[in-house]
Amino acid sequence: MFAPLAGKQLRSTQLATARGNLWEGAVRSSKTISSIMVWLRYIRTGPPGALLMVGKTERTLKRNILDVIQSMVGNRRYTYKAGAGEVVIFGRTIYVAGANDERAAEKIKGLTLAGAYCDEVTTYPETFFAMLGTRLSVQGAQWFGTTNPEGPNHWLKVNYLDRARLHLDQDGTLRESSGADALNLHRFSFTLDDNPYLPADYVADLKREYTGLFYRRFVLGDWCLAHGSIYDMWDPARHVVDVMPYMRRWVGVGIDYGTVNPFAALLCGIGEDDRLYVVSEYRHDSAKAYRQLTDAQYSQGVRAWLAGVRRPGEHGAARGVRPEWIFVDPSAASFMNQLWADQVPGVTPAINDVLDGIRSVSVALGSGLLSVHRSCHGLIEEMPGYEWDPKAADRGEDKPVKANDHSADGLRYVLHSTAHEWRGLIPRTEATSAAA
Repeated sequence: MFAPLAGKQLRSTQLATARGNLWEGAVRSSKTISSIMVWLRYIRTGPPGALLMVGKTERTLKRNILDVIQSMVGNRRYTYKAGAGEVVIFGRTIYVAGANDERAAEKIKGLTLAGAYCDEVTTYPETFFAMLGTRLSVQGAQWFGTTNPEGPNHWLKVNYLDRARLHLDQDGTLRESSGADALNLHRFSFTLDDNPYLPADYVADLKREYTGLFYRRFVLGDWCLAHGSIYDMWDPARHVVDVMPYMRRWVGVGIDYGTVNPFAALLCGIGEDDRLYVVSEYRHDSAKAYRQLTDAQYSQGVRAWLAGVRRPGEHGAARGVRPEWIFVDPSAASFMNQLWADQVPGVTPAINDVLDGIRSVSVALGSGLLSVHRSCHGLIEEMPGYEWDPKAADRGEDKPVKANDHSADGLRYVLHSTAHEWRGLIPRTEATSAAA
């Protein structure tokens, strides 16, 4: 089921002999499987004592790592104790924990650890990671981790990776540092091309989907600054349309709620041509209208808007749509309650992972899957000016500037919350033949 390790995969497992060992770089580059192979070996041969596995949340750890381990070792050698914070692998009990906020350090206070595995390290608070280092006090203890790149000022890069004693870089060059501040850390940097088992057409598709910042990070494995326009692939000549096809599905509405700030709702559909369309926009700007609306008035406005949307491609200028889902800014609890009270179907909190949501929108735009109708004036005006916050970048964080982003946020809510519905529609490169 799993192919043997080769190239940089194999070399990294042979070099993972330091106190800390971290695989970082592009998506699907085989860094995770390489790190898992080393961790499984460590479970069997490492020093006795308590072990820990960490993810951003326990749920993401299970999805990204534990489920993979289960498929590798089989159910006889793997038992996940849901709710107990433990997993048993090769008969050895291992603690599991999430590290998604500053309180996470409290979870490991007092532990004495012989080893740790860390998934998505850049998502941890630095306080947790620093605390983890103090807990690895058993003689010969090691930790193993994976991460995708973020900004060059991120604490993990500045305080740890840049001080690694050994670095297997993107080009496959082995670099060693003997400086006074060098850490007992081995760093392995991967690009997408380092996975020899990915089909050539799949690699080509990923390289085409990711653009700008996300191409550099998730294809090339670069730690690069988030600056300038977030959707630098946005091109009105390419993405704005006057005519749309018949919609075979009304996949959802994304709503960014505002009282003093603008209220924006975006309706998205999948056309008979299997492409995504932002068909219509409802927007109320209290400052421009000199009138704030209540939750009940916004609910009435959204319902009237959906009832009046002209369905493209249908005879007789048919009007009115019923979207499958209405995704609302999760902080707008009172407005969701109003929609439920008004018996509006399909209302649910949007998935509000900002960076992942931006990535979903970027993929839809960069792949050419998404088009926006010219009537969506608020969205069209916001997209070019939706920018990364330079002050946040200086702190090692990736955050958008919180200004003129209301329709852009509505788009992010509906696209990211339905990404599993439309990603399969992205045009794929024809498979490369064996002869080629």
